[in-house]
Amino acid sequence: MADKDAFCYPYHVDDCTSPQENLPNKGPSHSEMLPKNSRKGAGSTSEKPLDAKTLRRLAQNREAARKSRLRKKAYVQQLESSRLKLTHLEQDLQRARSQGVFMGCGGAGGSLSSGAAMFDMEYARWLEDDQRHMMELRSGLQVPLPDGELRVIVDGYLSHYDEVFRLKGVAVKTDVFHLINGMWTSPAERCFLWIGGFKPSELITMLIPQLEPLVEQQIMGIHGLRHSLVQAEEALTQGLEQLQQSLVDTIAGSPVADGVQQMVAAMGKLGNLEGFVSQADNLRQITLHQLCRLLTVRQAARCFLVIGEYYGRLRALSSLWASRPRETLISDDNSCQTTTELQMVQSSQNHFSSF
Repeated sequence: MADKDAFCYPYHVDDCTSPQENLPNKGPSHSEMLPKNSRKGAGSTSEKPLDAKTLRRLAQNREAARKSRLRKKAYVQQLESSRLKLTHLEQDLQRARSQGVFMGCGGAGGSLSSGAAMFDMEYARWLEDDQRHMMELRSGLQVPLPDGELRVIVDGYLSHYDEVFRLKGVAVKTDVFHLINGMWTSPAERCFLWIGGFKPSELITMLIPQLEPLVEQQIMGIHGLRHSLVQAEEALTQGLEQLQQSLVDTIAGSPVADGVQQMVAAMGKLGNLEGFVSQADNLRQITLHQLCRLLTVRQAARCFLVIGEYYGRLRALSSLWASRPRETLISDDNSCQTTTELQMVQSSQNHFSSF
């Protein structure tokens, strides 16, 4: 049996049966005198104390695991925050879209294409960045910053406008009607819309009084730029009118039986709308770059600040108009109708009194 115990020991001491188990306990047995770690067998790695290198590695593993859990938790929180932000943006877009439909500006059924919805979300983020750029410009003019530092802020704002033209260049290929009709702008901004954006010559006319005093060379350069812009705008406007007339002739001029050919020809002509919007945006982008070249760095900073505040006030005006009390609106409509009727009666009386 001793041989059997010697054979079984390397695998597990407790698995070996011995006749001495039934004998009275006369002292600690051989298995009890062994360290607990040594009872795990020859294949165990814990037969000797861990050295400093192993302990350091284990500590590094625990620290890496802890950091991994923290990164995972932060990532989940970021995803949740992004989901909430996206939900809020979708709600804002739906609210704005609903207001546009109620005011007669929406499409059929108020539907919005995926390309247009993507552009609207990107444009909403662009407006948030626009507020940050305006704060930097305003603080740079108030401090005031040196011209070199202010030039960095102005160049950043110019790149900010280049970004919105890039976004429009992508969106025009997916939904040109959404851009050209100005559904991504506020209702007040749409009153001044020209081929999917602001009219460059009108913008310069608005800016000149805000940028004075200007030296003679600057005045000549700005007026020369405005003259060139007016010519380019007239050419684009005439081309767009010709395209519209061509569409009318194509859709209304053919027999009803040839309706399929009508639609094919009209679709081909509608593709030219993308070119008009792209050329108009290119004209707008050139205008901003030329203004930065003609003005000093502080005048350019004030120029961008005036533009941002102008369109911010138009958006605020749209919000105030949409949230005005409906009772006042109804009473105003009734008063206007009554006044119009009185004017019609008075004019008819004056008309017949001459006979």
